[in-house]
Amino acid sequence: MGSYKYCICFTRKFVWRAAAPPPDVRQTFVEYSEGAAQMGPDQLRRFLAEAQGQADATHADAERIIEVLLHRRRRCHNFPAILSRPGISLDDFFHFLFSDDLNPPIRSQVHQDMSLPLSHYYIYTGHNSYLTGNQLSSDSSDIPIIKALQRGVRVIELDMWPNSTKDDVLIYHGRTLTSPVEMIKCLRSIKEFAFCASSYPVVITLEDHLTPDLQAKVAEMVTQTFGDMLYYPKSDSLEEFPSPESLKNRIIISTKPPKKYFESKTVEDKQDDLQQGSNDEAWETNTADLQALHVSHDKNSGPEYRRIITVHAGKPKGRTRDALKADTDKVRRLSLSEQQIERAAELYALDLVRFTQKNIVRVYPKGTRFNSSNYCPLPGWLHGAQMVALNMQGYGRSLWLMQGLFRANGGCGYVRKPDFLMNIGPQAAVSNPEASLPVKITLKVKIYMGDGWHKDFSRTHFDVYSPPDFYAKVEIAGVPADIKTKRTRTRQDDWMPVWGEEFSFPLTVPELALLRIEACEYNMSDMDDFGGQTCLPVWELKPGIRAVPLHDRKGNKYNSVRLLMRFQFV
Repeated sequence: MGSYKYCICFTRKFVWRAAAPPPDVRQTFVEYSEGAAQMGPDQLRRFLAEAQGQADATHADAERIIEVLLHRRRRCHNFPAILSRPGISLDDFFHFLFSDDLNPPIRSQVHQDMSLPLSHYYIYTGHNSYLTGNQLSSDSSDIPIIKALQRGVRVIELDMWPNSTKDDVLIYHGRTLTSPVEMIKCLRSIKEFAFCASSYPVVITLEDHLTPDLQAKVAEMVTQTFGDMLYYPKSDSLEEFPSPESLKNRIIISTKPPKKYFESKTVEDKQDDLQQGSNDEAWETNTADLQALHVSHDKNSGPEYRRIITVHAGKPKGRTRDALKADTDKVRRLSLSEQQIERAAELYALDLVRFTQKNIVRVYPKGTRFNSSNYCPLPGWLHGAQMVALNMQGYGRSLWLMQGLFRANGGCGYVRKPDFLMNIGPQAAVSNPEASLPVKITLKVKIYMGDGWHKDFSRTHFDVYSPPDFYAKVEIAGVPADIKTKRTRTRQDDWMPVWGEEFSFPLTVPELALLRIEACEYNMSDMDDFGGQTCLPVWELKPGIRAVPLHDRKGNKYNSVRLLMRFQFV
């Protein structure tokens, strides 16, 4: 029984009830237990194989699950340790289905081919990775870098500037009031945390605003800090990028080669870049850049700095379409702003797809996103861009979509691009990502119920006068033809809402579809309250009845809040 104050003199009382198995769960238990009160290992294995799509499930797998469930029940009810039963009850079965550690919605292992060149993968990419807040006045620190690496981010961006005495290198957002952090501190933190969440390579993209002597200093810092962890090619350029598998536990550098930047760029070129208004160009040009342009050609940063660069980078100097013409003898990275990628996708989508089959495209936020907000990453992914860079402190739908995509492939930070973006047809033809396509598959999603809010939130967090009124939203994010949003009815005054509603989503490109789920608490007089969210790659969903854990606005998993759902592919 839960009590809530109503007005001044009255108290409202609400009956507290425990979560009970939905009818579908009861029916499934009866079917696979063959009407008995308990389900044994053979019956559980058959359920896993037939209803849950786990064809490779073994008798030993079923026994292990039963052992865990019985251990939890003994611990919960203080049963003697010697107590044993031949199988599990309906309550045990329900507990299994509603446990995200035993019955998760997606796979947790790396399962894709990781031996292809880097250009074949989407890569988890951060923008201005050192900033703690907004783009104008927040602190620069190694803490956001550490947090990003702990989440599995694989591309870290550092903006390098000289200190006031021109004898050391600082990291900060140029031409702003952001405070600096020493580069060596960032490098040491990257070394310590690079592979805490994934063993696949970390790419450090360097925005270079240094004179040649400081470039040489950077080369020394990088090589001494990372040692054998640092990978760089023997030749000056690559005909093909190495694979994530071959670069396991290695760190690679991506930036503009110094000769190209300092010797081929004139002052006029630099001023033209400033007028274009792009984030990386307009904000990161100052006196140090212009001084560096006038450095004598016979003075350079030495072979050390150029030699440590694995992924040579650049930005369009003229028309973007010309920059998208791939070289046959070398590969490179091209950086485009969010406006440039939208325009390129609209005007020459096929050139963009063709370029990204061998080369890498990095997309970054426009310069007016002062508050570290983010753009939608889907157009970039749809056209093959591998490094779609978002602000990791810019919480909201765009970042949730990115977190969702990179939950795929075991959360290793590398997700293989769909085959249709990599296939080459007759006369070097490539697939048009904008083409209208027929429905390939239909995803049916049933939301049974939710639980755990009463453990993770205070009794009056959602409503001072009564238990919360929850509803759930289900959305497909993907190609325009597949986008759709559904919502359940609102369940009033219930900490454990039961909905039992099913929705269908026809999908033309399931390979790029993301299932976004959000729980909300209805508020009649104000904005609805946030009750948790998650985003899951559709192609990774396990069929059957699954426990779906929810996360907070920052993407941190709640301890207890979860939904019981069923996924079916038709």
